[in-house]
Amino acid sequence: MNKRLPLQGIKVIDFSQILAGPFCTMLLSDMGADVIKIEKPNGGDDTRRYGPPFIEGESAAFLTLNRNKRSIVLDLKSEQGIAVVRRMLEDADVMIHNFRPGVVDRMGLGYDDVSALNPAIVYCTVSGFGTTGPYSSRAGFDLVAQGMSGLMSINGFPGAPPAKVGVPMADLNTGMFCAYGILTAYINRLSTGKGQHVDASLIESGIAYTLYESATYFATGEVAGPLGSAHRMIAPYQAFATRDGYINIGAANQNNWERMCRAIGREDLLDDERFASNPERMVSIEALTPIMEETFRTKTTSHWVKILETAGVPCGPIYTIEQVYADPHVQSREMSVALEHPKAGGIRNIGVPVKLSDTPGSVRTPAPLLGQHSDEVLSQYGYAGTEIAALKDCGALG
Repeated sequence: MNKRLPLQGIKVIDFSQILAGPFCTMLLSDMGADVIKIEKPNGGDDTRRYGPPFIEGESAAFLTLNRNKRSIVLDLKSEQGIAVVRRMLEDADVMIHNFRPGVVDRMGLGYDDVSALNPAIVYCTVSGFGTTGPYSSRAGFDLVAQGMSGLMSINGFPGAPPAKVGVPMADLNTGMFCAYGILTAYINRLSTGKGQHVDASLIESGIAYTLYESATYFATGEVAGPLGSAHRMIAPYQAFATRDGYINIGAANQNNWERMCRAIGREDLLDDERFASNPERMVSIEALTPIMEETFRTKTTSHWVKILETAGVPCGPIYTIEQVYADPHVQSREMSVALEHPKAGGIRNIGVPVKLSDTPGSVRTPAPLLGQHSDEVLSQYGYAGTEIAALKDCGALG
């Protein structure tokens, strides 16, 4: 018998599109929340057109972000479409959107409107800059947020132009913070009976990840710059070239440092006063790094990984995405899940990264076709077949 999912029974009405909001609702749906994705006519979520790659016309990006959800197409510019939404919101637990500021209020779906309809609802707004402040009316995308949160100023290598993090970090962080905020507000509702507004922004989610850099600035006024793969407060803690690739070394404390020196045959470094402790190693990082580089270039990555793991020193190769999914450990942790999509056929998705012992999440259904569940969802909310047909005839329902 299948176990009950931890968020089973929580109803989420999801107006969000692109990445931050859909990533949040993907996390919730993986744990069992019933996510109903409201999409616009004439194409739906913009991510449906992100690519290549496409699989039988379906965007690979959309397929990854929208598993475990149901799709309904509604024209929110029509009175009939808004009426359907309001009925759905009457008993919803969560509403999430990333409409431009002002748009949602003009539709009568702002927080005050929705909370008057359903005081228990947890209402989440996703935006570039938040719902208050001088920049609240600005459009925001991941790239803009990475720049204005400081992330791009500390990413990359010294002397190089500012670099975006390889993944859309601001979007993904915002999605996680939205899920965190929604569930925090939901838990609070269990004791108070009242919902609240969760206001999450890309820029603040980016700022929140500048932990060491902000701590340094607050303490000293020093403005951090890029360090490549190196750590801002620990050494050696970075990638080094080997004979055939690269290896990451994480000598995060004194014991790691001493074990590493002995394992790689550099006991002489233990007697060098420049490297006696982590603060000294940080001060002398420009002297230490070329010594490490010279040593690690003499052998292969697999050689160093083997002897360092044996010595108990945190280390690992730098994988390509292909190598990630070929790794037997990753496979054993079920981080690649097979699904059958009605149009794309056999596809794979990333697995659930958090493993719960009693109520684990799961990837159960593929991303929906546009409007795949329109009839099903409206029937669930008490609409008769004739009413559904009438909504389709007037263009309110897709």
